[in-house]
Amino acid sequence: MAGMLRWSHERGVAVLALNRPERLNSLCLELLDAIEVRLTAAEAADDVYAVLIVAEGRHFCTGADLGEVSARRTDRDRLAEFIARGHEVLLRLEGCPLPVVAAVQGYCLAGGLELMMAADVVLAAEDARIGCQHARYGLVPGWGGTQRLARLVGLRRALELMYSARWLEADEARSWGLVNDVVPAAVLHKHALELASKLSGRSRTGLAAMKRLAREGLDLPLQDALALERERVVDVLLDGDAAEGLAAFRERREPRFG
Repeated sequence: MAGMLRWSHERGVAVLALNRPERLNSLCLELLDAIEVRLTAAEAADDVYAVLIVAEGRHFCTGADLGEVSARRTDRDRLAEFIARGHEVLLRLEGCPLPVVAAVQGYCLAGGLELMMAADVVLAAEDARIGCQHARYGLVPGWGGTQRLARLVGLRRALELMYSARWLEADEARSWGLVNDVVPAAVLHKHALELASKLSGRSRTGLAAMKRLAREGLDLPLQDALALERERVVDVLLDGDAAEGLAAFRERREPRFG
């Protein structure tokens, strides 16, 4: 498990590096399990404030390991297990209370796109090529792609990208809102780590509340989402981090969150 996912702690950031470059970082069950294990460890660590997903080699991720898919295809239960596990881990990533940043280079396709969309903030290298190629092979996105893509870029763009199986260049992906920014490939990791590490001085309680409210509110009627916000904001204001932040504001200094 450890070999497929390299882990390091840098400047308050848990860096999770996909490490199957010889398989274009395709996602097998073992790698999915490793991602979940490291997420759990990051959340439990007092000195981790953000998670950064990166990938070794030229490409970010080309999707599910099709060898594993093919080996399970004639057994409905085993195939359903594989699909369900991908759903579980990406939901786990999306629901992680820590901010999750992804740094994408080269090919980010199919399940790789689904993994990328579960992150909160995405930086792409100029050489990134992002797409959903399931239609080319008679397949369907199975790890949340049909749902997250439409929520991120709108229904018409999502269907066009899925139907056509074409790849977006990095700048077009940015214009669609799929990635936040595009940087030269040589500085992708540096910029992504700098972005993630800036969060190390923020309140974990506050950032977790922002993430929960933004994500959960998308699927609620506005009035229900606003009610959720009112309730959660009161909880945050009663928390010790809010007291420290307000004291720092009064004293014209930087807050020191625990």
